Amino acid sequence: MNAFKGTGVALVTPFLEDLRIDIASFQNLIDHVISGGADYLVPLGTTGESATLSATEKAEVLKACVAHTKGRCPIMVGIGGNHTQAVLDTLSSTDFYGVAAILSVSPYYNKPTQAGIIAHFRAIADASPVPVMLYNIPGRTMSNMTASTTLTLSHHPNIIGIKEASGNLEQCIHIASAMPKDFLLLSGEDMLTKAIQSIGGSGVISVLANAFPSTFTQMVHGDLQASLHANYSLLKYNDLMYQEGNPVGIKHLLYKMGVIHSDQVRLPLLRASQELGEKISMALEF
Repeated sequence: MNAFKGTGVALVTPFLEDLRIDIASFQNLIDHVISGGADYLVPLGTTGESATLSATEKAEVLKACVAHTKGRCPIMVGIGGNHTQAVLDTLSSTDFYGVAAILSVSPYYNKPTQAGIIAHFRAIADASPVPVMLYNIPGRTMSNMTASTTLTLSHHPNIIGIKEASGNLEQCIHIASAMPKDFLLLSGEDMLTKAIQSIGGSGVISVLANAFPSTFTQMVHGDLQASLHANYSLLKYNDLMYQEGNPVGIKHLLYKMGVIHSDQVRLPLLRASQELGEKISMALEF
């Protein structure tokens, strides 16, 4: 489980102007975050625009990630959804070579009961050939996983932790106070990383670490003063990343930094507006 302590990077999926996957930019991004000290990679999450990738494209992205990473750090791939059987079918058809774990989001749109969420994740954990990281993000799913639900699932032998993006620190404290000693509580909110670490969390799965992996290395692994300085330095960027939807902001930031060749996103998202682009440029030059 130590493989997933520290900074995981929720990788964007770069696109060419014609919206095909830009493998060269993806490889450059992988090199950028690994050289900056990222502890592990998380392709095909929300930030990777998995909702608008076909099954063939998802396999292409995962294969490219494994091939280019070459074992330099672990890979946790996003596999989740609100149709439990479809998730199980994806698990059975996925090539897990080079994959150390999956990140699986709580079912969205259906708004299941807590008992339904538990049954969903137990089915996934029973079927998955690799360990499962839960993902709670009620702002997107419209259904919060309570601390009690997380703690119930924490005892499943194939569930290793949770990416908590509820923004509810009290809920995180309830989880931390009663979770098994080898269960991982990870921040799903970049700005709350240090706060969640302070209550027993083990790190973060981050959006901004695409651009600033070394800053997150300092924040997660540095002493208190260095960590807080790193945390504060990200404040000017964080809100800009979500003003027009994720990953619009982070893709534009990466494009401005020269890490990827285009800030193109797929509909229904639109690439960054001129106004947002100017704000991001000002933040970079601050």
